[in-house]
Amino acid sequence: VNGRYMAFLYVGIAYFLVAILGPIVMLKLEGGRLDFWNYPPKGLWWSLIAGIVGAVGAFGVLLAFGAKGTPPVVMSIVFAGAPIVNAIVSLAMHPPAGGWGSIKPQFYLGILLAALGGCLVTLYKPGNPPARPQTEVKVPSNQ
Repeated sequence: VNGRYMAFLYVGIAYFLVAILGPIVMLKLEGGRLDFWNYPPKGLWWSLIAGIVGAVGAFGVLLAFGAKGTPPVVMSIVFAGAPIVNAIVSLAMHPPAGGWGSIKPQFYLGILLAALGGCLVTLYKPGNPPARPQTEVKVPSNQ
């Protein structure tokens, strides 16, 4: 059990190295500013919130595996659910120019099919292969 949490901790360390130290080095090399609190507040907060939500989602996947979720089930829910959530949030934040009524039915069908696909993959995933029978090794006798 602790192995999963330690793995997540090391992923966090890797993110620190790549996502924090990497941009700091690049900003310094390119002559950019490092005064983080003077960046545009809206972009700073949206970036921070998106990063937190992503980390919480990754931790949720880890907890799902810890609750005996199998990779095919957990990942089909994640990968079918992500585009649905993305589409809904994008539409809520940036409604179409012609209003909600201007959205083509194919869009709604795509959302429905993504949800249905995730459900079907989860419910009807292939079973484990049958266990191989143990074969006995016969040792010839010296008689």
